[in-house]
Amino acid sequence: MSRSEKVILTNMCLVEDGKGNILIQFRDPKRYTWSGAALPGGHVEAGESLHASVVREIFEETGLTIANPSLVGMKHWHTKEGIRYLVFLYRTHEFKGEIRSSEEGEVRWIAREELPHINLAYDLLNLLRVFEEDELSELFYSERLQDDFVREFW
Repeated sequence: MSRSEKVILTNMCLVEDGKGNILIQFRDPKRYTWSGAALPGGHVEAGESLHASVVREIFEETGLTIANPSLVGMKHWHTKEGIRYLVFLYRTHEFKGEIRSSEEGEVRWIAREELPHINLAYDLLNLLRVFEEDELSELFYSERLQDDFVREFW
């Protein structure tokens, strides 16, 4: 039995401004198969470190240069093709620059308490638990009984 598998490596970052606001990206629904506001992030490029990838992705998508992103956990699942899809979750409140939107979507600061009242990506409120609750470090979606995904927090 092989111990290797195909993997897609990605990241996502919770950027906070120290005033109770979170940087949210409103992705273009014409470009993406999923809709709703989400945290910025993207793919890890070949040969790139995880840290460098999150700094690059946040700059590309928001115009901010983040510093000292802390790895707080991960989200992962297996695609229908059997590929493990890993999302490394980072958090920071250190950044330079001014926000700007990109072709990925509009970005803006949103008050944390406003999140339940806007159109969010399907699991963002659940995912924020991994960012904010010290006892959680992983959100894993396991498939049970065809297309019925079960969330498991660890």
